[in-house]
Parts: sequence; structure tokens; C-alpha cells
Amino acid sequence: MEIFPIAVIGFVILAIVMVAKTATIVPQQTAYVVESLGKYSKTLDAGFHILIPFIERIAYKHSLKEMAIDIPEQVCITKDNVQVGVDGVLYMQILDPRRASYGIQDYIFAISQLAQTTLRSEIGKIDLDRTFEERAAINANIVREVDLASNPWGVKVLRYEIKNINPPRDVIDAMEKQMRAEREKRAVILQSEGVRDAEINRAEGQKQKVIKESEAKREQQINEAEGEAAAIQAVAVATAEGLRQVAAAVGAPGGLEAMQLRIAEQYVAQFGELAKQGNSLIVPANLSDVASMLALAKNVIEGEGGAGSRRARRADPPPDPAVFD
Repeated sequence: MEIFPIAVIGFVILAIVMVAKTATIVPQQTAYVVESLGKYSKTLDAGFHILIPFIERIAYKHSLKEMAIDIPEQVCITKDNVQVGVDGVLYMQILDPRRASYGIQDYIFAISQLAQTTLRSEIGKIDLDRTFEERAAINANIVREVDLASNPWGVKVLRYEIKNINPPRDVIDAMEKQMRAEREKRAVILQSEGVRDAEINRAEGQKQKVIKESEAKREQQINEAEGEAAAIQAVAVATAEGLRQVAAAVGAPGGLEAMQLRIAEQYVAQFGELAKQGNSLIVPANLSDVASMLALAKNVIEGEGGAGSRRARRADPPPDPAVFD
């Protein structure tokens, strides 16, 4: 009678142990691969599951989260035969836990090696200078090639990023010298462009100055010409008015005699001036002949203003002219 309770207790304990061994809880974003008698049976998603004791077991556990794999630094040779050390980081995610379990022995190691070989191949296609400029293109090519190769493994390669490109010390020194020379060259170019712009501005200013001065001179000449024209016109108007007044005076009673008297006065004055200058004069022999004197005075006045020696015409007819020096 005492054996039966002990057996029941033992059976209960055994059942509890069996349940504890066969019951499993799968976390979120995790997948368990279950084998039944050594053969793939099923894939357990997140949640509570019970396995068949002694028949089923959990063979592989995979995280379905995105994973970052560090790709160690390796020596690559560029197209221009320069050795550089390049490392990077690769991001991947398991899409098919079954293929990730049975498609390859170690998918992380395989992807890491594949990324390194693809990186060496891509670096060998370009020169050293382009490796710094075309990182994005290199990353895209590595992602495309590695993702294509890892597709049978149930793995999706999301992206690859080059972290560092380390050329040799002598190459770095040469690049620094080249960059220094480029900076000095740009500085010289900028300085020369500044001098050129200053000269252009100075020449443009001189040009504008000359243009303004020529325009001012032209305006001055125009104004002077207009002033002279106005003066000439005023003189002409005054002369015409004077002539009209003289004509009116001559036509008035006693006007002719007054004009003759005025001409005689001018004749005497002009004759005196010519005598002072030592010019030769031809005068009528009979100075008492008023008509001859008036005619001679008229001729002298009409000939006034000539250059050099002035010579008065003798009145017509000249009775026995005498020459005075």
C-alpha cells in the first residue's frame, strides 16, 4: 500500500520534468528550427510550444533581427598598384531560418569572407584617388554581389559601409604635398584673378572718366559755338539795324551832308593814323577839292583793316598826284 503513493509521486515528478524539457517559449524576432529523429521537422515562431519528448528537439536558434558584422581590415591593391588597408561593416538579416541552418555551415563566416573577396576585387578596378571618391559605388557593388551569393543561405544582405581606407605612410605624405600644392595653386589663381578684376575696374573707371570728359568738352564746344552763333547773329542784327538807321538818316533832309561830314572826319583820323605808322599814301594834289577828299576818304575807310602796308586809292580823276612817305 505504501508503494503506490510513492509511484504516483514519482510519476508526477517525471511528468513535470518531461513537460519542462519539452515545453519551450520562443522570444519575439527569434526562430527555432526543430528536428524530429534527426530530420528537419518545423520552425517555431515566437510563442509557447511543446515538443514531443524523445522525438523532437531544438537543433538551431536564429535571431531574425538585423545584424551588423564587422569586416576586419585587409590589404587591397588598387589599379595603380598601391596597397591600402580597408575595413568595413556589413548589415544582414535572416529571412529563411531553415536554409540558414542547412544551407551552409556558418553563414556569418561565409558572408564575411565573401565581403572581403568582393571588396578586394572592387578596389582593384579603380585607382587610389577614386577609392575616396567612389565609396558609395563600391558599397553598392559589394552589397549586390554578396546578396546574390548568399541568397541560397536564406540571408539578406542589406548594406555595406567602408569604414577606413588607409594608404601607406609615403603615399599619405605624397597626397598631403599634392593637396598643399593644389591649395597654393588656388591661392595664386585667386590672387591673380583679384588683380585682374582690380585692373579691369580701374580701366573701366578710366574709360568712364574719359567718356565723361569728352562729353563735357563736347557740351562746352556746343555751348561756345551756340554762344558765338548768338553773338554773330546779334552783331548782324545790330549791323542791319544800324544800316537801316543810316539809310533812314541819309534819306532825311540834311542827312547826306551829315554823312559826308562824318566821312571827312573819319578820313582825317585814318590819314593821321596811317601817317604815324609810316605807310605810303597816294593823296590828291589838290586837298581843297572836297569831292576828291570825300571820295578818297571813302576809299580809305573801305580799305581799312588790310594787313601790311596800306595804300589809299587816289580820287577819280587824280589831278597830278603827289607821293608822300
